[in-house]
Amino acid sequence: MADLNQTPSGERIHISIFGRRNSGKSSIINALTNQSLAIVSDVAGTTTDPVSKSMEILPIGPVVVTDTAGIDDIGDLGRMRVEKTLRVLEKTDVAVLIVESGCAPGEWEDNLIGRIKDRDVPVVVCANKIDADPNFALAKKWATEHSAIFVAVSAVTREGIDDLKSALVRISPVAISEPAIIGDLITGGDIVVLVVPIDKAAPKGRLILPQVMTIRDALDHDVIAVTVKERELYECLRSLARKPKLVITDSQAFLKVDADTPKDIWMTSFSILMARFKGDLSEFVSGALAIDDLKIGSRVLISEGCTHHQQADDIGRVQIPRWLRQMVGGELDFGFASGRDFPPDVADYDLIVHCGGCMLNPREMRYRQRVASEAGVPMTNYGVLLAKVHGILERALEPFPLAKLALEERFKNSPQR
Repeated sequence: MADLNQTPSGERIHISIFGRRNSGKSSIINALTNQSLAIVSDVAGTTTDPVSKSMEILPIGPVVVTDTAGIDDIGDLGRMRVEKTLRVLEKTDVAVLIVESGCAPGEWEDNLIGRIKDRDVPVVVCANKIDADPNFALAKKWATEHSAIFVAVSAVTREGIDDLKSALVRISPVAISEPAIIGDLITGGDIVVLVVPIDKAAPKGRLILPQVMTIRDALDHDVIAVTVKERELYECLRSLARKPKLVITDSQAFLKVDADTPKDIWMTSFSILMARFKGDLSEFVSGALAIDDLKIGSRVLISEGCTHHQQADDIGRVQIPRWLRQMVGGELDFGFASGRDFPPDVADYDLIVHCGGCMLNPREMRYRQRVASEAGVPMTNYGVLLAKVHGILERALEPFPLAKLALEERFKNSPQR
């Protein structure tokens, strides 16, 4: 779990290094960072699985750099490694495609750059090993034909590494253009009340990441942030000289916070804020309405973007399944997934319920939504589901007109709901 002095991986630029075996991918990472972070060997296929490292690359700032297996790996095991490498694209903000100077890119590179462009990921084509062969004309011509930025470097001598950094700087801001968490909902001087139950999953002395991220965003936008536990909310609201613009709560305290917050004050949850910050909130809202279509025996996937120690009353493993069983009046068939590996085949499920995704970057969360959409499976997130279950979804969406409009449209088109 990140502390206040760290940038969470979900907020860092994700730079992924691709290329054939032994093209120098790991050496490029070491040259970029001035550190021996990646294992380097003359043996082809040394990197067997994607390996991600959080680091600082000046002047870019905090990044996650992922070293991948060669795109030309062979054999049954090699094909599995290539599949994992291609999956890395779904969380990549900036791609670096390494080719060897003096060699002409071929079918492997053609296939990969096509996949990169299909996902609108900015890419730098980097000809490595110019110390061994300075004739990079073929690689440069290929990059130009694919409208990609081109640089020529030597990871050994560090020639051209500054050019590579400059190229990454030029394209990185486009890749990570994101909305604020609450900055576009309020103005400087507004009061925001954060209702923060002490979560059993948070180690002593720490808050969970969405709470920390929201507090920091409030400070960045000159907002007066008041933090209380759910038991103190009512007295806090009575004691404030000015009415707060927004009350944000942990989803598990929704009912009490709804009861204690006057109806003329916006109220939502940290998880709903994460749903908008990381993904498409309107799609999550539409997915929540599919809860009404569940029947006994329906299949539900509970998916989380991180791994954590399971508590006795865990929100994903215990509470949400319990609420959904109560709603349908019987047993459901639950599947569970956690960490970076989102199941690629979800077509057999009737509903996907995802966590807030604070450990995922926006590109990866939207990829998961796209997988669900293409499979025809509705997908929602914890906070949206809990607001729906507790009958307060419309109120929780008051700060978000477009998402609320999606809710109203669904009700208009489905009068039986």
